[in-house]
Amino acid sequence: MEIVGYFMTALVGISLGLIGGGGSILTVPILVYLMGINPVLATSYSLFIVGSTSMVGATISYRNGLVKVKTALFFGLSSIATVFLIRRFIMPAIPDILFKTDFFSLSKSVTIMVLFALLMLFAAVAMIRDKKVIEADSKPFSEMGSKVTSLLSYGVLIGTATGFLGAGGGFLLIPALVLIFKIPMKEAVGTSLLIIALNSIIGFAADYGHYIINWKFLISIALIAITGIFIGTFISKKADGEKLKKAFGWFVFVMGLYILMHELFFHT
Repeated sequence: MEIVGYFMTALVGISLGLIGGGGSILTVPILVYLMGINPVLATSYSLFIVGSTSMVGATISYRNGLVKVKTALFFGLSSIATVFLIRRFIMPAIPDILFKTDFFSLSKSVTIMVLFALLMLFAAVAMIRDKKVIEADSKPFSEMGSKVTSLLSYGVLIGTATGFLGAGGGFLLIPALVLIFKIPMKEAVGTSLLIIALNSIIGFAADYGHYIINWKFLISIALIAITGIFIGTFISKKADGEKLKKAFGWFVFVMGLYILMHELFFHT
């Protein structure tokens, strides 16, 4: 199964190179189901893998003039703070067994995977959704309420997803950047990669001392994912990114359903 895991890790990077996001949502399931990593530790590993991979992707986008650095830093303030607080203080304080009776027990690990499955289903719908629909939904700030409030709300939401589940949140970031900042889709993708990278790296740093890290394994997985980004970027020049995004979205949707059913009905 580990060989399949390494192949799927490359797919994470390829998806980032091809469609600018979505692939990171697979990182935790790959680590848990194919690599045998505990779900709690997998969220920490995912932060490192997603962070390093997204940073490479953001660098490529920056060189192509597709990253709004000031926007990323401004937008990322609340999300970075949220990620740090969750990873440093909240996650270690959550007990391994959340609820237990004579007939049923709910563990921290199962809860993480169930929430992750729901996040995958939400992400899948966002990827399947036509980007033109997102752009058409864009409204003036006067109709959207306070810009600052919107920014803080999105930042906390994305930081919460990243902090608890180790997911990048690109499927949440891109619509926010398009709707709030009126950034063109391609620039929104590049900017989201930088925000994801900052969130994930800070989140992993906040985990310092909480877990025993297998650095050899972690770095090797990250390098495979990074290699995938370059492959995906090359393929994207010849492929229809929107069609690939929707196809990948359906794949994530099926995987999300499988994980949800597995954890709720077949978990032992």
